[in-house]
Amino acid sequence: MVSAAGAGAAESAPATRVARAHAVLATVPDPEIPVLSVVDLGIVRAVQVLPDGELRVGLSPTYSGCPATATIREDVATALERAGLGPVRVVDVLSPAWSSDWISDEGRRKLREFGIAPPTRVDAPLLPVPCPHCGSVDTERLSEFGSTPCKALYRCRACQEPFDRFKCL
Repeated sequence: MVSAAGAGAAESAPATRVARAHAVLATVPDPEIPVLSVVDLGIVRAVQVLPDGELRVGLSPTYSGCPATATIREDVATALERAGLGPVRVVDVLSPAWSSDWISDEGRRKLREFGIAPPTRVDAPLLPVPCPHCGSVDTERLSEFGSTPCKALYRCRACQEPFDRFKCL
């Protein structure tokens, strides 16, 4: 017979493991924008402990064909295994598709501080893109393609600095 205290401890073990996994995931950087964690980026969709003890992590790629997806999967599994949270299985969650709206407020702040203009919310009105260097809205898009496929290249007319803008998806 399991006591009430024993039953509570057994039930909290998966919850504790999931909480520890979330803390580890918050330290796993995006390989293309290392100031962002996979949590900041909003691609972690689910973390659960399956009945067989496997830790399953669902990730949504930022877009199909993203070259960083395989590296992210590997980095997530490695970090969780090294933290003693294995066995781990990382699975793709494709529906609903990832949206740049899922980038956390902290992630948006980190992007700005890193010199990348964060995306506006998908339903926000189209406004000028503020320069992450000086804050001016006197900016222009030079190319729909920036340093990675998920960014566009802009230039600030006020400070003359080029910068990337994370695309709104």
